Amino acid sequence: MIRALNACCLVAILFCLAPLADAQTVKMNLADGFDFPVGKPNADGYYKSRGLRLRAPQHFGEDWNGRGGGDSDLGDPVYAIADGVVTFAHDVRTGWGKLVLTRHAYRDKEGGEVKYVDTLNAHLDTMLVKVGQMVKRGQQIGTIGTNYGMYPAHLHFEMRHNITIGVVRNSVPADMVNWVDPTDFINRHRKLNREWRAVSVPIGTYQEYRGFKGL
Repeated sequence: MIRALNACCLVAILFCLAPLADAQTVKMNLADGFDFPVGKPNADGYYKSRGLRLRAPQHFGEDWNGRGGGDSDLGDPVYAIADGVVTFAHDVRTGWGKLVLTRHAYRDKEGGEVKYVDTLNAHLDTMLVKVGQMVKRGQQIGTIGTNYGMYPAHLHFEMRHNITIGVVRNSVPADMVNWVDPTDFINRHRKLNREWRAVSVPIGTYQEYRGFKGL
């Protein structure tokens, strides 16, 4: 699996990318907390087989597997971890397969300012959302897949502080300024105060997907 997963790091060279999309904003509610993307809300029935590793060999997120092993989790639900807006939902094949990116806004517990975090769900068997769609915490957004048999069934899950990354992960340094340890973040933000006033959230902040070459 490690050899196959390293293919994810090469995905950028297979893309034709347009310039950054025009900056826009959408109105949406702040997240009232964050849950795990499988076995909602606490990842019941799943385990983290690989975690975040920013040193070589790099792994920019977490791999979640069903406790039954093998492909026993194929087709299992994948959930939005918090309220948010879908910014990308395409089958890009290569090392990713079907891929959903979602943007979330939340109020920082320490400083009190509004911050943003992007979540990435990859290798999906099915996608149940589309770009621009608002999603709620715990809403099903897809199902666990194998990327057309490239891997045993699992969910590849990433979180990013830097909302300009999108699909091109080598566009920013591999550090904790840009990336998030998903389990640590979720555990520290399980419950946030509910705020009923919507905020403006930037979208169109990363290079727009324009297809891929060679396949």
